[in-house]
Amino acid sequence: MSYISPFNRYKIFDTHAHYDDEAFNNDRDKLLGALKNSVCGIINCACNSQSGKTTMELAHKYPFVYGAVGLHPEDTEPLDLSWIEELATDPKCVAIGEIGLDYHWDSVPRDVQKANFITQLKLAEKLNKPVIIHSRDANADTFDIIKEYRPKGVMHCYSGSAEMARQLVDMGIYIGIGGVLTFKNARKTVEVAEQIPLEFILLETDAPYMAPVPLRSKRCHSGMIINVARRIAEIKGISVAEVLKTTRENTRRLFGV
Repeated sequence: MSYISPFNRYKIFDTHAHYDDEAFNNDRDKLLGALKNSVCGIINCACNSQSGKTTMELAHKYPFVYGAVGLHPEDTEPLDLSWIEELATDPKCVAIGEIGLDYHWDSVPRDVQKANFITQLKLAEKLNKPVIIHSRDANADTFDIIKEYRPKGVMHCYSGSAEMARQLVDMGIYIGIGGVLTFKNARKTVEVAEQIPLEFILLETDAPYMAPVPLRSKRCHSGMIINVARRIAEIKGISVAEVLKTTRENTRRLFGV
């Protein structure tokens, strides 16, 4: 299989991926080595202490990979700020994440999730780091917490309404858009892409998950993000080059990379 985007002359910045996932165990180095031809940056996001370590190992191995460290809301590992704070002080760690709320399975009590989310928001403020926020079936509570604590950051794989997205943007929160935008049932996400200024959109994959159409059955990687950029360009009536350029600038502005 080819890992390289046909749009090599464009430089893609993928703001959310999981290259430490076991799905990449057989060809991680080969894949990341090839992606440097079309990708100028990747933020690899941790979910717990172990993936925090592997995330930062990748960040130091590859100049174009950066790390985000935090405890995912579905992870049952006890929240321990010591490892998060230690890893977050690394110059290649650009955010606290992914953190937030996930009520889909209710595998972790909601009050515990909220407490962990708030604690990590406070740590991000202390360290002057942006946050990468996960919210699944929990948009109302997530919004209320963001409204109270006013972090700087991005809503990863945003699944809420265009109206809520506009309110988040008014608070300075960026909107992460990935492969879902290309799905046939993506009406809400299309509305978000239509109504949110391009200056507040970040491109992401969530690799190895959420591959865009026409690659939905494939393992996702950062080279596929061009399909998302194409769809945004269609929706907004602009060029793919403009989408990639502006979202790169947005990423650098938020994460300081």
